[in-house]
Amino acid sequence: MQPPPLPARDNPLAEYFLDNTGRLIHKWHHYFGIYHRHFERFRGRSPVVLEIGVSHGGSLQMWRHYFGKGARIIGVDIDPLCAAFAEEQIEVLIGDQADRGFLGELRRRFPRVDILIDDGGHTMAQQVATFEELYLHVHAEGVYLCEDLHTSYWPKWGGGLRRPGTFIELSKELIDRLHAWHFAGAAAESDEITRSTHSLHYYDSIFVVEKRPIAPPVHSRTGHPALPQ
Repeated sequence: MQPPPLPARDNPLAEYFLDNTGRLIHKWHHYFGIYHRHFERFRGRSPVVLEIGVSHGGSLQMWRHYFGKGARIIGVDIDPLCAAFAEEQIEVLIGDQADRGFLGELRRRFPRVDILIDDGGHTMAQQVATFEELYLHVHAEGVYLCEDLHTSYWPKWGGGLRRPGTFIELSKELIDRLHAWHFAGAAAESDEITRSTHSLHYYDSIFVVEKRPIAPPVHSRTGHPALPQ
């Protein structure tokens, strides 16, 4: 039996991972193409990147390298030992992502977040609380990415197939909210998620939300009719 293939060196994140001699990075191989697809537009633009889940600190170094000078990388972890991984361009805060009070403190401390990556504890309580407290705080043209979604199907993490309250089930509700213009009429204008969500992207174990200011959709017609009206 042959070992699984390594990620292709077709983007700078995969290349960094394969050549990594810094702190430990643990990633599913197919994640790198997803990251690059949604994050590339921020490179060299000094983004504020908030990653929940520090582990050994290797991904914080990877993000710093990828986004370049001027990027501000903020790591959050519940393990106090992770505080030692702070260095140039990298800050580390200690706290529990299931604690909504702590998440509120993140909003106050970091008024702008361009990219939020939830790679924390992966329990349903953690993922749901983080999205509910921080999604709308992400910049109007930012990206929210939650990874390791497979825990939504694992009972040990509070998951289960089609079980109410999982992060996967919460994300499915966003599909309706994205389309609220078409069934809620004027009432949809009061839904901040409808007015700030450009697109939803599902991959194996990753959910990405691209944000943009969204106005009610408009359609029109041009040209001459070719069939009887």
